[in-house]
Parts: sequence; C-alpha cells; structure tokens
Amino acid sequence: MDEMDVLREELEHYKAEKERIRDIVGQIGGRTGRRRRLVINAVFLLLVVTAFAVDVLRSVAGWSIPHLPPLLLLEIAVLLVSLKIIWMIHTQSKVDHFQFWILNSIEFQINMLSRRIGDLSQAVQVANGTAGKSAGDGAQQPESGTG
Repeated sequence: MDEMDVLREELEHYKAEKERIRDIVGQIGGRTGRRRRLVINAVFLLLVVTAFAVDVLRSVAGWSIPHLPPLLLLEIAVLLVSLKIIWMIHTQSKVDHFQFWILNSIEFQINMLSRRIGDLSQAVQVANGTAGKSAGDGAQQPESGTG
C-alpha cells in the first residue's frame, strides 16, 4: 500500500498544480477575459470608424464644426489605433511570459524526474549487487542456437 500512497500523493500534487495553472490563466486573460476583450475591441473599432467617418463627411459635405481643427478627428483616430496596438503588445507580452513560465516549469519537472530515475536506477543496482558495474561487465551473453 506504500506505492498507492505515493501515487495518491502525486495525484493530489498534480491536481493542485492544475488548479494553480487555471488561476494563472484566468488572471492573464484566459476564458474570463473574453467578453471584456470583445467589448474593448468593439469600442475601439466604433470610435475609430466614427472619427474617420465624421472627418470624411466633414471634408466632403463641407461641414463646419466650430473650435475643432480640421485634422483633429484623424489625429484622435490615429491615437486610438496606437493605443490599441500598445494594448495588444502588452497582452502578448503577458502571454509570452506565461508560456515561458510553463516551459520553465516543465523543464524543472523533467529534471526532477530524471534525478529520481537516476536515484532509482542506482537503488536497483545496489539491490541487485551490481553497483559500479556497467551493463556489459560480467554479464554472460546467451549463446545463439546456430552455429
């Protein structure tokens, strides 16, 4: 039953790690941020299209808006597009950081498992009395039946 306890402990550790990763994914804009991103994108698009449309209509139709310089709406639209690009770069950097964290965590787990396998291999060799011998030392090769 000692083996079963170890397996249960590892399963509990895996479940805890899985929940921790879910929480982190939620914090960086995983499933919970989808609706918010959609609203922000829609607002940016609406503002930019409205600014361009009003400025084009003002130029074509000859509208005159007092106290508003001729290119101000275009400049505002360009500013909004720039802000959107900055926001996208920030979001991508968060995703890149998360991917790096995951890869680093995987590498750490692989290294730990490698060490454990090495320790188990040494323990098996000691138990079999073959400590210090390589796989080919002292082992008799079976004779082939031909010849």
